[in-house]
Amino acid sequence: MGQKPLNIGMIGYGFMGRAHSNAYCTVNNFFDLEYRPVLKAVCARNAEKAKAFADNWGYESVETDWKKLIARDDIDAIDICTPNNLHKDIAIAAAHAGKMILCEKPLAMNVAEGEEMCAAV
Repeated sequence: MGQKPLNIGMIGYGFMGRAHSNAYCTVNNFFDLEYRPVLKAVCARNAEKAKAFADNWGYESVETDWKKLIARDDIDAIDICTPNNLHKDIAIAAAHAGKMILCEKPLAMNVAEGEEMCAAV
């Protein structure tokens, strides 16, 4: 039986976005997993740069509004690779939408934000 798809929506495409994308593309070289990452969409404010990133890494589509990405039915997991001060709002919205969440460190700006994020999950 083949691997089940895990549709990834990544928000942010800087250094960590590249590192996470590389990991998604190579993870099956190292581990026998039940799921296969599918690079479904990348989200960033600059559509042109996001499109270039998507083309380079093999993402199927681009969004410029993270709220629209989270609302998509074809996204299973949200990978948060944004500046640290944006993590909380994105993670809480993703949790409320029932998405799996991968959040780059640091999780939050302070303990109170981190606790709020964890409570949303």
